[in-house]
Amino acid sequence: MKGILQCLTAVFFLVVCVDAYCLDGIEIFTGYMNANLDEQDDYEGIPLFVAFNFDGKPLLSDIGIEFPGRFDFVIEPFVNTMFSPDPNVEVGSNFLIKYVLPLTETVQPYVKGGLGALYMSQHTREQSTQYNFLPQGGAGVHIFLNENTAMSFEYRYRHLSNNSFKSPNSGINTDLFLGGISFFFD
Repeated sequence: MKGILQCLTAVFFLVVCVDAYCLDGIEIFTGYMNANLDEQDDYEGIPLFVAFNFDGKPLLSDIGIEFPGRFDFVIEPFVNTMFSPDPNVEVGSNFLIKYVLPLTETVQPYVKGGLGALYMSQHTREQSTQYNFLPQGGAGVHIFLNENTAMSFEYRYRHLSNNSFKSPNSGINTDLFLGGISFFFD
């Protein structure tokens, strides 16, 4: 029952977001992620993110804030295949804010940050729970191939933690190097 309620809440949130803020892009990222673990091999894997970008400028315009560039709310479900220290998986979603400042028509750097939640099948000495939170931040660049399609490259830093719900909770700090393709609907 709890899982059904969570699923319905997520669908409701998506419908409300799509209605209030126009879906203005979808991005698919993969790459490499690495973190150092105490007394175990590195925590390494291949991430797979699908980001749904919603235009946040109407909200800012309503409260009188105008600025150049694009401001997005991002919902980013993911499945990360981990291969070290043991084969395992991470499943979850990130909720991010992204600001893009176009330098030229083809080169557009951006910054993003936010919070996520995940379930990880790996047991580590650092984390007593397998359900964790993901505060994170990153920077990247879109290199446009045409008006609506870009290659995107990003570095992201994330901190995996259970927010001290249970000890130990020393956290796992992960570097992510991502590349992908972005489709925009402007």
